Amino acid sequence: MNQHDLHHPRVSRRTAIQAGAVGLLGLGMNHVQALRAATSHPPLTKGGQGGGRARACIYIFLSGGLAQHESFDLKPDAPAGIRGDFRPAATNTPGIQISEYLPGLRQRSQHWAVVRSLTHPTNGHTLGHFYMLTGHTTHPPGFRDERETRPTHWPAIASVVGNAIPPRNTNLPPAIVLPERLVHWSGGTLPGAFGGMMGRRHDPLFIEASPYGNPMWRGAYPEYTFSNSNQHTPATPDDRVFQAPNITLSPGLSADRLTDRLDLLRQVDLQRQSLERSATTQSFDQHRQSAISLLADPRVRRAFDVTRAEPRIQERYGRNSFGWSLLMAFRLVEAGVNMIQVNLGNNETWDTHGDIFPRLRDKLFPPTDRALSALIDDLRSAGLFDSTLIVMGSEFGRTPRLSTLVDSYSGAGRDHWGAVQSVFFAGGGIRGGTVVGSSDRHGAYPASSPQTPESMAATIYHALGIPSTAEWRDSLDRPHHVYNGQPIVGLV
Repeated sequence: MNQHDLHHPRVSRRTAIQAGAVGLLGLGMNHVQALRAATSHPPLTKGGQGGGRARACIYIFLSGGLAQHESFDLKPDAPAGIRGDFRPAATNTPGIQISEYLPGLRQRSQHWAVVRSLTHPTNGHTLGHFYMLTGHTTHPPGFRDERETRPTHWPAIASVVGNAIPPRNTNLPPAIVLPERLVHWSGGTLPGAFGGMMGRRHDPLFIEASPYGNPMWRGAYPEYTFSNSNQHTPATPDDRVFQAPNITLSPGLSADRLTDRLDLLRQVDLQRQSLERSATTQSFDQHRQSAISLLADPRVRRAFDVTRAEPRIQERYGRNSFGWSLLMAFRLVEAGVNMIQVNLGNNETWDTHGDIFPRLRDKLFPPTDRALSALIDDLRSAGLFDSTLIVMGSEFGRTPRLSTLVDSYSGAGRDHWGAVQSVFFAGGGIRGGTVVGSSDRHGAYPASSPQTPESMAATIYHALGIPSTAEWRDSLDRPHHVYNGQPIVGLV
């Protein structure tokens, strides 16, 4: 079998050298040393071709833990205290029922599939994030269960995909996470979303669309925000504002003048020849590459400028962080980004220990259903649905039995439960109108076709055409298998 190299996406040599004038944009002149010192990274090796037809993936992560009993795996015949208040409702696919409060997805059931039997062995937020964001339930050597990112961690699925897939646009980052890093409400960044052993240069580009605010606030700000505890409402309101990436230009350099400044790059062509001679490699620092791309590519600027999109578009997605995030993801797929992770809800928004029914019905399901439905529609209208895989999951599911934490909530909720959760798939060759696996009659454990984070990750890799023999190399040039499980049978 012939061996082929998949190289990490990079800007062209000419574009890299043009960064010699990047000071004109107010981004500093410290690029020269990085350019001189740059070294090429061992490429990922692949053998043969994978079986998928997707060219991009949007991984929607519902931090906190989506309740399977209230969303995609309702148990109306379970005993009181397990079945909950929500009723299952028919979809457009005979025999498939989901929550009555997901009307948009019910109307589009022919386009998506759900796996009702994904399981892993932790009930902890930190490990659950790590498992589901890396596709590993084994720990790397020296792993510590802590809210900190380390170079000894497994790389994120986003980092592996960003390294493995040939770029569709070499001036764009291969993997992006938006609209913010996942920060635990008590402090510390949750692990799993970074390059880890692959090295920092394989970190996804993080789009920080909002400063991290009061950790007691949850939800799709500003329309659907809510306090973490109805017994202890924060003294100050949720003041988060969704905004474009925080790219700081030089004083007096407005967005309107940016094009003029970029034109000046053409005038320094002779000056940059000497810099080009001093550049010993074609590799260029990923973050500086990303900064140039964000400023220079009109498609990227349009992708980020979602809060000023046409009113009819914002109305379809929703004028909130969930809607703007999925609109941004759609536009980034259009612009040529291969992998986008969308975090819908910081501070573990979906961690419904209490008041689960009003929170899901009034605050969480409406913006999610609306935005995800609009994303499916727009990908289909643009002819990108079959080539874009959508995956939506959480760090775990919720307990089968309801309980009430009276010190914090008036109403019942469900606690952490890694034993089973439902994961949503659409596009990218996924068979719509499909249910894979099942949970038992209480929604507590897999009853058939148990799946793991490894099989979920393998499904993503397979759908994107990454072959089963693929490997990635860590910063010490040691090889590691991309696949650590088998793709989920029945989805494609």
